Amino acid sequence: MEENENLFEWVFIAKCKIPEDIVDVLAPGEVAVAAYRTLRDSATFTDKRIIIRDVQGLTGKKVELYSIPYSSINMWSTESAGLLFDLSAEVELWTKAGNMKIILQKGVDVREFDRLIAHCILR
Repeated sequence: MEENENLFEWVFIAKCKIPEDIVDVLAPGEVAVAAYRTLRDSATFTDKRIIIRDVQGLTGKKVELYSIPYSSINMWSTESAGLLFDLSAEVELWTKAGNMKIILQKGVDVREFDRLIAHCILR
């Protein structure tokens, strides 16, 4: 398979609470299922899409939201962490817009994450 440049790449550190400002952008009937955080950003998985919250600037007051509908995801892969040197797991999503790579740090369960994606996409 040809290697494509990733559109986005995130490193998820841990699960977190659903950010309060995400609730304001949910469509009627849309339900937030889980959220993961990076150093400053977060990704919220709903029953319809992934919402990436990208905090910008020194003060963090500027926030850009990316919305990735599950219907745009064509395929995904997960790779578990190795034993010695490779301590992070990886997830790759192939979408209509391009590839997205998510690195899961040691505290994030890759199989739980895989089940979350499968549940949301295959419904």
